[in-house]
Amino acid sequence: HRRAHALWSTRIGPLKWLARFIAMVSRWLTGIEIHPGATLGHGVFIDHGMGVVIGETTEIGDHCTIYQGVTLGGTSLVKGSKRHPTLESRVVVGAGAKVLGPFTVGEGAKIGSNAVVVKAVPPGATVIGIPARIVDEQYADSMARQMEGERFAAYGVVPGMQDPIDVVLHQLMGEMKKQQEEIEKLK
Repeated sequence: HRRAHALWSTRIGPLKWLARFIAMVSRWLTGIEIHPGATLGHGVFIDHGMGVVIGETTEIGDHCTIYQGVTLGGTSLVKGSKRHPTLESRVVVGAGAKVLGPFTVGEGAKIGSNAVVVKAVPPGATVIGIPARIVDEQYADSMARQMEGERFAAYGVVPGMQDPIDVVLHQLMGEMKKQQEEIEKLK
């Protein structure tokens, strides 16, 4: 991609054609479609990249992780304008997520699998759902912990933080126990 991007940046017609050709061959070999105009930072990791699509005006910061089936796409057809998202450093984008539009995903943010993001995401936030929304504020501290030297947390799970599903399951089990006790009293 970096060679294709360098050729694309020259703005010379035949070199732009060569940049597109290199991108097409790369897509055929890897299953990852990156427009030659996209800007990628250092240490960008595309894990199991089949089906990843990165649009022309996309900007990706350093040390971002992108999982399979992600689309960083545009919602406008206005040529020459910023149409695709900007991912700041250390963003994690879960499998199948769609990030659509010319907004910024803040540093250290995490986008859940299959989320559809259509508006800006603040730094350190975790978003899930369709359309994507910010989850519990507990996650906002994850960026600060990662900045302080904790190791990378795959899939947006930060060490020392309880799994939200585990919390809900324990709450449900507590409710079931209370109901069971009430049933026993009624017998």
